[in-house]
Amino acid sequence: MAIEKKLSIGKMPRGAKPSPRHKLAAAVPHKILGVTPANIVYIPNTLSFWGNNNYGDCVTAEEAFAKACNNPEILIPDQTVIGWAQANGYLHGAYLSEVMDTMATNGFQANGSTYDDGPYNSVDWTDDSILQNAISIAPVKIGVAADQLENAYNTGSKTNGWFALGFTSDSNEDHCVSLCGYGTLAWLAQQFNVQLPAGVDGQAIGYALFTWDSIAIIDKQSVLAITQEAWLRNPTTVIK
Repeated sequence: MAIEKKLSIGKMPRGAKPSPRHKLAAAVPHKILGVTPANIVYIPNTLSFWGNNNYGDCVTAEEAFAKACNNPEILIPDQTVIGWAQANGYLHGAYLSEVMDTMATNGFQANGSTYDDGPYNSVDWTDDSILQNAISIAPVKIGVAADQLENAYNTGSKTNGWFALGFTSDSNEDHCVSLCGYGTLAWLAQQFNVQLPAGVDGQAIGYALFTWDSIAIIDKQSVLAITQEAWLRNPTTVIK
């Protein structure tokens, strides 16, 4: 079956739909497990758009990124990700919860194995201690309003370490990304070998955020401003 492209001129593809209220209400919240490190970041050696430069498959592309954060890294080919999204009806938009449900029983098939998701819990992204503990276990899948994020992406380097700072409140959830690290902004900048923008408080809390083939550094204020839901898969990858 041919894969149809549906693009918005001048905009990066998105594709997240807010998870249904009943799924959010029924979700078991993540509780702190073990000791949370002071900082952590997952930076896979190989990143990709996993189709999200041409299709609204961001919810599925985030799944491939999360697999790449495994130790050892698991690289799912772009065409495998695109084909999986197409086969399951997620190529042009999806709920975060439905993609995780499908991944739990019918994940990516590559390299002679099937890569599923483990069970998932909701994460309170407004509580730093809970969010950071979740990220220390695995990347956290989040649904966001992407207008300001895309503006920052377009004005930044579009390579690892671009900055997403000072966002204002926006509840128009339309994109799925991954929080894959946390620490002070200065520490995160060091991990990506970039300079902090002038006037930025390097000791403020920041997060690493994957989207569109790169990892950004985003401040806490901006995470709070655009995030509408957050999920931890534990384990993130089940290999069959």
